[in-house]
Amino acid sequence: MSKKPDLLHKLVDYGNSDFYPFHMPGHKRQMNSEFLKEFPNPYSIDITEIDGFDNLHHPEEILKDSMDWAADIYGADRTYYLVNGSSCGILSAICGTTSLGGTILMSRNCHKSVYHGVILNHLKTEYIYPQIIDEFGLQGGLLPDSVAEMLKNHSDIQAVLVVSPTYDGIVSDIKGIAKVVHSYGIPLIVDEAHGAHFPFGKEAGFPVSALELGADIVIQSLHKTLPSFTQTAVMHVKKGYVDIERINQYAQIFQSSSPSYIFIAGMERCIGFMDQNGNEQMKLFMERLKGLRRRLEGLKRLHLLNTQDTQGNENHSGVFDLDLSKIIIGTRRSGISGAELSDRLREQYHLEMEMCGPDYITAITTVMDTEEGLNRLGDALLELEMELDAKAGCRGFCETDRETGSKVCCGVDYGFDCGAIYAADNNKSEGLYSVYKRPDIVMTIAEALDKKAGKATGRATEKVEEKTAEKTEICYSEGRISCEFIYLYPPGIPIVAPGEVLSGEIIDTIMEYKRLGLPVQGMEDQCAEWIMTVEND
Repeated sequence: MSKKPDLLHKLVDYGNSDFYPFHMPGHKRQMNSEFLKEFPNPYSIDITEIDGFDNLHHPEEILKDSMDWAADIYGADRTYYLVNGSSCGILSAICGTTSLGGTILMSRNCHKSVYHGVILNHLKTEYIYPQIIDEFGLQGGLLPDSVAEMLKNHSDIQAVLVVSPTYDGIVSDIKGIAKVVHSYGIPLIVDEAHGAHFPFGKEAGFPVSALELGADIVIQSLHKTLPSFTQTAVMHVKKGYVDIERINQYAQIFQSSSPSYIFIAGMERCIGFMDQNGNEQMKLFMERLKGLRRRLEGLKRLHLLNTQDTQGNENHSGVFDLDLSKIIIGTRRSGISGAELSDRLREQYHLEMEMCGPDYITAITTVMDTEEGLNRLGDALLELEMELDAKAGCRGFCETDRETGSKVCCGVDYGFDCGAIYAADNNKSEGLYSVYKRPDIVMTIAEALDKKAGKATGRATEKVEEKTAEKTEICYSEGRISCEFIYLYPPGIPIVAPGEVLSGEIIDTIMEYKRLGLPVQGMEDQCAEWIMTVEND
């Protein structure tokens, strides 16, 4: 490489540009706010475990007092500062509540860190599948009855782990789920990574935190939706169904042995700010959100997810509540994909979304978002809506500009394929593929990964032991057992996990995601062309 990369200057240049972040971290780089402006130069306070500053792995003084103070604010029996992100808390919670080789009941739409915990403890998995919000191809909520049915039929389950809210702000009935789980005498773990603002926003109309609704362990990413550094998170634990000392042991294992005091001070400052000013700030934030949502109510080609969209079936798609700070824009009525909309917002309006799916985009807003930023998003979406609507009557006689590659209709470069819009408008397109299928499970995740590594777990049957993993082209792997994960990242929810059979429907979905330019990841092959599999008898 002839020229040394310079990440720092690239970050500085980007920070000085007019790109606006509708993504994490939650502080939104608002350095002009008093809260962020007062934080000192990080180099001036970067220390290690010296006298008078305690030790996060054996807190007895200032760090213990700080975490006890945080526990009082949240209503937990113990709160842990996590400098390795929510993933650290997820791993600690899983390993601290299950035995090696045990069984966990988990929602299928869990983040990849949950699956990593399953691998580390060689767990067997049972899944609860979320309901579906059809209009968006989105995961809905989880039903307490589904949890009850699984627990009734699987007496070996040692813990239950669910995601609420989801990446897209869908909240499940945690109180109902906790009641069911506790009736079997086991703990409920809630990945509330995207709901760190809930404890401070209840009065403003945001959902209630899982910790108040009966969950035993709740993990929250401060950096996702609050003004805190990337990689900072907290884990709250309640006594009763959890052995806190086991959780403590694993928290020490998964935390860095050199925790950043900058991160810890940032977490303490964030929690203090929200405790003192949170209620009022969240109310103001909700008013700004409502103003944006009112502007977008009339969208037709694009579609804003709101509470009415979660009432589409008898169970309301399993949705108990909706976090209005997540701005979800569906594209199924527009004839364009989520990736196309995300690209257009980035390239034309300098608005960076958090993620895009096949049929929608997700914009994360937080208490630090400005009125100007929200107005820019509203203006952009309304302008794109007008362009899409203006082209809706076209029968598809578009030409492709040879230089730009854009679709040109009637001499105007809209960047949209009016033929696709026409098809969507006349119900000739059923939209793109829906969310995650239900693959057949042939072996545990750990067993399948060991096949890839050429090792034997000793827990598989003799028949399974004889199988060896081989590199297979994805498009020709139907019927074989995956030895790798495949997911879109973000959000990192598996389309298929190791040990599961690759069906034709799953392969079609993966190939369509690739065609759309979505981030298909998880495999050793970074081009996502090949996958390690074993034969399925």
